Amino acid sequence: MRTRRMAMTTRIAPQTERMMTGEEFAALNDTGPCELVAGSIVPMTPTSDEHGGYEANITSILLSFVRAHGLGKVRSGKVGVYTRRDPDTIRAVDVLFISQDQYDRRGETAFLDVPPDLIVEILSSGNAWSETIQKLREYFSIGVRLVWLVNPSSQSVFAYRSLTDVREFTIDDDLPGDDVLPGFSVAVRDIFAD
Repeated sequence: MRTRRMAMTTRIAPQTERMMTGEEFAALNDTGPCELVAGSIVPMTPTSDEHGGYEANITSILLSFVRAHGLGKVRSGKVGVYTRRDPDTIRAVDVLFISQDQYDRRGETAFLDVPPDLIVEILSSGNAWSETIQKLREYFSIGVRLVWLVNPSSQSVFAYRSLTDVREFTIDDDLPGDDVLPGFSVAVRDIFAD
């Protein structure tokens, strides 16, 4: 008796990736540097020593001014800020200032769910311009009023009020706080001091 074997193929339906929420992201332990973008974890390279120095300078300068004038909070060190919900996007911000009024509106979440007034992003050699523009787009869409883009390679700071309203401040200029931090001014060279 001859047995015939039939080849059977099983068609497996592709699995769709489940989107992670900001709350689930906050509950993770030991993920290393990363952001949550449209519900998916995106790893980040740790910052360089030079980047960390600029971040410390900016944090110190802002913190002194904000505390002296009782204006709100300054945060640094890749602070999580929601820029979108469902699917959630949480950006890791280098430095931020948030007014006390705005801070008092935040919810019971691990990450900021209200927009900061000022965000400071320090460019690294690995930053793609398209990614930087996307972050700016997200920040302005949630109501951020001012973004300082710190460029170590040119030792300059670009102050964005929107994607089309931008000014460049070079090493010999003073960087103002505009109406976000009235009376604030810092020499750009102090940001890049070692």
